[in-house]
Amino acid sequence: MDVRELCKRLGIKPAAGFNGMDREVKGAYAGDLLSFVMANASRGNVWVTIQAHSNIVAVASLLEMACIIVAAGVEVDGDTLEKANGEGIPILAAGDDTYTLCCRLHDLGV
Repeated sequence: MDVRELCKRLGIKPAAGFNGMDREVKGAYAGDLLSFVMANASRGNVWVTIQAHSNIVAVASLLEMACIIVAAGVEVDGDTLEKANGEGIPILAAGDDTYTLCCRLHDLGV
């Protein structure tokens, strides 16, 4: 499944990174400590986090992640959205908490 299909199945609209909607989803990682994400996440992962600053885009780009889902209704600032658009990293903003999103991803086979 690609990010576009993931959005459809989760009922989430992308907030940025529209050029990366065809990225393949290969798994998921949930975490908020950037050093842990860098050490443990993998290429093609959906990253679920409550972090919303521009460094999330840098980490996702470095690891070639499929997308970032910012959970719990956390608002993503304009600079982060702009950086995501430039890097082609989709950012999805979700109202669900991290646990609920992970359960939903699991139910989708991610």
